[in-house]
Order: sequence, then C-alpha cells, then structure tokens
Amino acid sequence: MTVVGLDLGGTKIAAGAFDGTRLLSQVVLPTPKEGGEKVVGALAEAARQAEEKAGVRAEALGLGTPGPLDFREGVIRFTPNIPGLLDFPIRRLLEEATGRPVYLENDANAAALAEHHLGAARGEASSLYLTVSTGIGGGAVLGGRVLRGERGQGGEFGHTTLLPGGPLCGCGLEGCLEALAAGRALERDAAYAYQRPVDTRELFRLFQEGEPKAERLLLQAARYVGMGLASLVKAFDPGVVVVGGGLALNAPQGYWEALLEAYHGYLKGWEVPPLRKALLGAEAGLLGAALTAFLEVKHGGG
Repeated sequence: MTVVGLDLGGTKIAAGAFDGTRLLSQVVLPTPKEGGEKVVGALAEAARQAEEKAGVRAEALGLGTPGPLDFREGVIRFTPNIPGLLDFPIRRLLEEATGRPVYLENDANAAALAEHHLGAARGEASSLYLTVSTGIGGGAVLGGRVLRGERGQGGEFGHTTLLPGGPLCGCGLEGCLEALAAGRALERDAAYAYQRPVDTRELFRLFQEGEPKAERLLLQAARYVGMGLASLVKAFDPGVVVVGGGLALNAPQGYWEALLEAYHGYLKGWEVPPLRKALLGAEAGLLGAALTAFLEVKHGGG
C-alpha cells in the first residue's frame, strides 16, 4: 500500500511517499510564515511533489503535527510555533485539497510509533518513547498502536509535574519536566548563570571542558529526565524505554550517566525496563506519519 507521510514543523514541512515502510521519495518545503490555510496549501503541494517524484498516487496521507489535537474532529487545537492554527480543521481542509483521506497524529506520538515498529523498540510488545529537544514530548505504544487517551491528550510527558512551584512552562503551569530539562530550559538557566546567551551546543562544550556551572546545569537536567522516566515506567510498565531528540542524542556521555543513575535510582526495588537511545533520528516523525496512515487504513480507520 502506498501512502504519503507529512511531518509539519515550525520551519519546514517534510513529505515522503512510502510503499509500506519503504521510502520512495522525499521532499522538504518551508512552512509558510503566514500559517493558517497557507500551511494546508504547502502540505498539499509537498504531498503532490513527493508522489510525482516517486511516480505513484497514494491511497492515504498521514500527518504528524504539533498540537494538542482533537482526533475525532481532525482539528489542531493550537500550536505554539505556527500561527493561525487555533481550533483549525486541518484534516477536512487537507482532504479537500488532496482528494485523499488524511489521518492525524501528534508529532511526538508519530516518532514513538516509528521507533516502536522500525527503530530501537522493534520487536517489543510495548514501548515508551521520550524526545528531549527544544521541548519534551513522547508517546506510549501498546499492541502496535499509540495510546492517545480518551481525549487525545496522552503522551504529553513533558508536561508531567516534577517540581511544584518550579519554573513556569509554556503550557502555563509550573514545574513541568519540559520547564526543567528541555533545551529552552537549559538555555534559560545558562543565560542566568553566565549573564549572557548560551545555547545548548556551547553548554555541551563547556561541560566537556569541565566548567562547573555547565556541569551542574546539564547533570541537573539529566537527573530530572531520569526521574521523569522512572515515574512513567511505574505508570505504564513498558517492555522498553527509548530516549531520542536532538538534545539527548547529542549530549555528552556524562549527561547519559546522570540520566541512567537517576532512572535506576528512582526505580530501586522495581523491575527496570532497558533504556535505549533512539535509532531513527530526524526521520522518525516522517516515518511515524506514514505508519499512522498505513495502520489506520489497515484497521479501518479505527
């Protein structure tokens, strides 16, 4: 079965035509700064170009998008980095623009699905995925399907509360894992500590040089991630835990050592699932979007 996967990001749209899970072609277009219906037009054009490049016509489209999403209605409730998508009926508009059924998935859930079927959790009955990048997200997969929850809010692991009264998160609440350990949080704390802007790449370099402030900042963030993962394991009891995202995968070894120490420490006395690094990198979202369409068609859209 041929499908097109679409990965909608704040700066770019990636589209890929797939025969099952085999990538036939790939196209990248900029995300329109105007947002709204311009985004729909760009998504439809990216899908068209991917199909044309592969010489196929897809049966369905899978779209991985930021959000929270209303899966029943096919609506993006809001996105923090793309304008004009508040309560936006993306599924209906994209179906009208392409003439094909469109299946939505949260972008982090899509990456979780890809790592489960094709990446670090391949062959496992269940898996838990956490992406640590500019923000923090994730997803849980059981029986090959993403656990979305009753209201489509499942997998928002970055917004679990770890420190009541802690830093304010972009979601409007305090002390979320994302507000404590994501890239934005590290850069916020580093700017305060060094009294100048410091991005994560420089922070990694300072850490490797043994700079004390960088060590404290990175190791503290790693411990929060390990603590958060331990709590999620107690809730979901997955077969394996997968950690991805640009920050985590590019972090120095000391970051991973602190993460694992906290992970095992907060699971003392419990059976501890193996923790693995994600394998699919930046392609996970695109693969997961295509898998979403493939699995939804296979299971009759249910």
